[in-house]
This record gives sequence, structure tokens and C-alpha cells, in this order.
Amino acid sequence: MPLRTARALVGHERSYAADRQLGWALAFVAGAINAGGFLAVGQYTSHVTGAVSAAADDLVLGRTPLALTAIGAVLAFLIGAMTCAVLVNFAKRRQLTSAFALPLLLEALLILLFGLAGSRLALAKALLLPATVLLLSFLMGLQNAVVTKLSERVIRTTHMTGIVTDLGIELGKWLYWNRSRHRGPDVAADPERLRVLTGLLLAFFVGGLVGALGFKLVGYSFTVPIAMVLLLVGGVPLVDDLRARRARVAGR
Repeated sequence: MPLRTARALVGHERSYAADRQLGWALAFVAGAINAGGFLAVGQYTSHVTGAVSAAADDLVLGRTPLALTAIGAVLAFLIGAMTCAVLVNFAKRRQLTSAFALPLLLEALLILLFGLAGSRLALAKALLLPATVLLLSFLMGLQNAVVTKLSERVIRTTHMTGIVTDLGIELGKWLYWNRSRHRGPDVAADPERLRVLTGLLLAFFVGGLVGALGFKLVGYSFTVPIAMVLLLVGGVPLVDDLRARRARVAGR
């Protein structure tokens, strides 16, 4: 990945193309980690709606430990999103170019931690399984908040319900536009939005395939190349900030 591309993906000056490319890349990562997480803990950790429903079901059925795990997963997702906001606002107040890179670097470290914890699940499953669920949920909340803030709430990457809904709306506009005699600009489909939404859905799906296959064939060490991609994207702006700070200190 060229250094210029890494800077553009998470830089302060945003473009729709950069948002689209980063959204596709992170949707792929989310799909891979979500699929790998399912193989590790037996549940999908990006699906907050499902976690809330599971908590309600488990409480009614008297499965209190499972209900608490589901509630913990929702709270972990929430705290992950909060952490992203804190990191971004912290960096922006200090005028750092790595504002959006910091959450990605934290995500990369958490993915490596997931690989390390997951490889030991068989040794202490009763202890590590709930912790791994919380870790993955935190990670998904963190990542979803990154792209949400970057794109000003236009793109999300860890769950596809909203993506498929928006895609259906755009396809409905396209169908109506092509069949209706009364055409107006307010009912025309947005070709670029269709492209972005379709790309997000496909990236998440392909990421799931690659993640499931990678975890099946390679195991938890498959987390390493995924983390390396995020480290590269987030590391370049951080190095730029460190160099700029060093130059300011040297100039005093």
C-alpha cells in the first residue's frame, strides 16, 4: 500500500473516494473477524440486535450467565464506540493527523490479542470465552464508530442490516425511475451510493469467506495479516505526527 494512500484513507481532509475505499477495507476486516469470532466463541459479535434479543430470551429461560454475557457484549460494543470518540477528539484537539488512525491502531492490537486469547480457548474455555466475546464486541464497536465518524454517519461496516435496507431503497428508486412516467430528481437513484452500498455488502461477505477459510486452515495466527493491514494504514499518519513533533521540538 503506497504511503500516500495510507495518509489519504485516514487523513483530516476527507474525500468521498477515501471514505468509500476505507469503508470497503474495514467491511472486509469486520466480515473476516466476525466469521473467525463465530468459529472461536460460537456467536456473531457485531450483531447488537441479536445480542439484545438473546439477553431477553436467556433471562426468560433462566439462563442468567448467558444473559449477562449478552448484556456485557452490548455494553462492550457501546464502550468501543465511546473509546473511538474519545481517541478522535483527543487527537483533533492536538491537531494530529493521526486522529482517525489511533482507533485503527488500537483495533489492530485487539485483533492480535484476540488471536492470542483464541489460541488458548481450549485450555481455559470457561474463563476466556466470555472475555473473548467482550473483546470482539468492543472491537466491533470501535471499528464501526471509526468509519461512522469519518464518513459523517454515511458508512457503517460491522453490520449489514442498514446497508441492505439502504441498498433496497436505492434499488427501489432505480426501478421506479425506469418504470414511471413521472420522473423527478427526488426519486432518482444515486449510482455512486449504489456502488458504495453494494461494495460494502460484497466486502463484508468476501471478508467472511476469507476469514472463515483462514481460521479453518491456519487457525488464530490468521489474525496477524489482518492486524498488519490496519497497522500499516494507521501507522503512517502516526509516524508523520511523531516526526512533526520532533521537528517542532528541534526548532525551539
